[in-house]
Amino acid sequence: MENYPRGHVVVVTYPAQGHINPLLQFAKCLASKGLKATFATTLYTAKLIRADGVNVMPISDGFDVGGFKEAPSVETYLETFKTVGSRTLTQLILNLNNDHSSPVVNCLVFDSLLPWALDVAKNLDIFSAVLLTNSASVCSLYCHIHRGVLSFPVDQERVPLILPGLPPLGLDELPSFLACSTYHDSAYLTAIMEKFRRLEENDWVFVNSFEELENQLAEAMTGLWPVQMVGPLVPSAYVDGPIAEDRAYGGSLLKSNDDHYLKWLDTKAPNTIIFVSFGSMAQIEIKQIEEIAYGLKSSKNRFLWVVKDSEQEKLPIQFLQSIDEMGCGKIVTWCNQLEILAHKSVGCFMTHCGWNSTLEAISLGVPMVAMPQWSDQPTNAKFLENVWRVGVRAKKGENGIVTREEIERCIKEVMVGEKSDEIKINASKMRDYAKRAIGKGGSSDTIINNFVEALMKGKGKHT
Repeated sequence: MENYPRGHVVVVTYPAQGHINPLLQFAKCLASKGLKATFATTLYTAKLIRADGVNVMPISDGFDVGGFKEAPSVETYLETFKTVGSRTLTQLILNLNNDHSSPVVNCLVFDSLLPWALDVAKNLDIFSAVLLTNSASVCSLYCHIHRGVLSFPVDQERVPLILPGLPPLGLDELPSFLACSTYHDSAYLTAIMEKFRRLEENDWVFVNSFEELENQLAEAMTGLWPVQMVGPLVPSAYVDGPIAEDRAYGGSLLKSNDDHYLKWLDTKAPNTIIFVSFGSMAQIEIKQIEEIAYGLKSSKNRFLWVVKDSEQEKLPIQFLQSIDEMGCGKIVTWCNQLEILAHKSVGCFMTHCGWNSTLEAISLGVPMVAMPQWSDQPTNAKFLENVWRVGVRAKKGENGIVTREEIERCIKEVMVGEKSDEIKINASKMRDYAKRAIGKGGSSDTIINNFVEALMKGKGKHT
């Protein structure tokens, strides 16, 4: 590939942690393979991002001081981002092309939550590639809606839902956008459906997954959509990928310099710690926080629990006093999740099942207890329990709360229960599959190499 002119890719992301991470990782991967890579994100988030080999440049979403928090509603934010973002992204690419010391931009890779970026690419007459940030299985559900196979909310008479390449899905195992009429007019759902209406207009369609993980879906959807799997998009060092020194995404919006939790973990025996984290966006009810707290305590396992600043006041005072006295747990407001999952002391991950968190645990071979909240998380939980068999899902009670007894049961099931050995073996297998996919000559690595080579030659799907 060194014989071809270098291509230049601009990668643009929606400014949320779960979107920044895979898009930034993809940019780093492309740069490591010879492309010039520019990462475009909002002014508010660009100042927080540092990544070796990638040029980080700001565009505007119309809310340059506080970002999303400035907007009066999701609808206003997305619409303003579309208007202002289209203009400033176009100007950024034109400016880059006027810099004669750098290769001309010939491809725009964009976050699937920004479907308007396709028009930017078309207007500039450059290639376009969309990166889907959900699992391929979840994406296939939206594709079926676009094709008229499904409606939303899903007709309860069709449940359990039977579709090609997917396990039977109950109502509580579907993405919340499809299961509940509350989300029918959601601005996020509108953006999601827009990208599927225009999916085949792109030169490439990528998804952050890998064939060995979703092989049944890949086989069932062959010829029905243009999606190619390029994941897991996690820092290379954790999956023996192409950048040996790459140990962090480089774009944390909640970064802290305090690493005392690692020193605490270093003193603990292998596979004994329960790591608990529900992501950067979830808002957990005070009653649920209480049940998690006492479920952890009752499990008799030591734990490391990430509780955001905004949630700290929900923690029961007596619980905090008891863990201080007994030394059985540690609560932090932020941590480097990958470092924790990779630590030898961690034996279980209690997670909301966001797709990035799920992929990270799979890539590092960590068994899971699933406590999904919304969006694609219930479907991810279904797969980890019933398809990949790398964990269990904690079931909600009649009031919609997972009880402390259920939490204790799930932790014990993963750590020492009858299914424990099977879960650990499967988690280890999935880790090996992830490394194989992203490693040299693997399924994802091959697709990425083909993409890079096509751009270096100036070729796209429609040329």
